[in-house]
Amino acid sequence: MSDNHSIEEFKHHVRRYVLVFVALIVGTILTVAVSYAPIKSVAATVAIALFIACFKAFLVAGYFMHLISEKKMIYGILVATVFFFAGLMYLTVWSMDSNSLIHIR
Repeated sequence: MSDNHSIEEFKHHVRRYVLVFVALIVGTILTVAVSYAPIKSVAATVAIALFIACFKAFLVAGYFMHLISEKKMIYGILVATVFFFAGLMYLTVWSMDSNSLIHIR
């Protein structure tokens, strides 16, 4: 009886990973399709592609890295990482501004 239970549990996990893999493939196809779509605004195209990329990153982090079932401390660390990453990206973009104090004229 125990072997049958473990086989069913194994099949359940494999099924979940296959569905996540299919979702990642569909996300990749959608990203490529958006790049060829006749959208006049480049910003809108990039925003849609970034939204799809964020969804795919959630799938990878959630299922393949097992963050879906982790405790609150892991989520806190993840939020802090996203916060500091966004801050570093902001500093990078700010340093490219021609009016910033970093550029020497």
